[in-house]
Amino acid sequence: MGIAWVFPGQGSQKVGMAAGVLELPGAVERFAAASELLGRDLGAICAGEATGELSDLNDTRNTQPALFVLESLLVDGLRAQGRSADLVAGHSLGELVALYAAGVFDAATGLRLIKIRSELMAGAGGGAMTAVMGFDRGELDALVTATEGVVVANDNSSAQVVLSGSPEAVAKVSSALTCKRAIPLAVSGAFHSPFMAEAAEAFAAELEAVPFADAAIPVLSNTDPSPETSGEALKARLRRQMTSGVRWRETMERLSADGIDTAVEIGPGAVLSGLIKRSCAGISTAQIGGAADLGL
Repeated sequence: MGIAWVFPGQGSQKVGMAAGVLELPGAVERFAAASELLGRDLGAICAGEATGELSDLNDTRNTQPALFVLESLLVDGLRAQGRSADLVAGHSLGELVALYAAGVFDAATGLRLIKIRSELMAGAGGGAMTAVMGFDRGELDALVTATEGVVVANDNSSAQVVLSGSPEAVAKVSSALTCKRAIPLAVSGAFHSPFMAEAAEAFAAELEAVPFADAAIPVLSNTDPSPETSGEALKARLRRQMTSGVRWRETMERLSADGIDTAVEIGPGAVLSGLIKRSCAGISTAQIGGAADLGL
């Protein structure tokens, strides 16, 4: 018997998603702090009311801070009710929220890291990503191994992965692979691939000066989905995250192996819940997306 909190990443955002958390204690202040840090009105961006440069919620430089603020406020709401988890995990940027939920750093530190991360990732262009569904794993692995310049960026489940790399290599593998669907993603670069090497190096340098406390709740990281509480080990894992794949399929397997019977998705939408429902027969799911889901 156990509870896991899981935190979604980019792709879960939607205009209007902040409306459901603005009544939570500290919400106005956290959005104001984020807006000051970013130099633009994050609340207006979430509401679809912003204009001018960098006003699109789907811009990586807005998506990542917006999701961090929203999800961290929901964590605070759960904590205020005396609720906790036995494991935490996040998908891509969601890993930083998981670290916050585990007490590794505070909200202000998380915001600073997300700002840096999002800007570095947005600036590392030149690549492409494509989601593929319904394929043979052996055929996929063989094609990726035989094709230079492409990797599996998000290993989401046995039936869904995201390829990342050069546009030519990604197109070559996705067109050669026998699959139900292949959907090119509207992203600015080849996230979670070697194309992020320069950005990852810069982010690692920024992480050096940031203290990571030991986690109060074991964290399953994208680069190593085994439970970890050491702050230094979790920092080392995060350093590798930008260039490594998101091992979500293995994360779900670990939830089952560690006796988790309820996974609570904290954030907008139900993408991770859907993956867990289809992959983990013994785990029930729930979603916390706003104050109403907390009974407030």
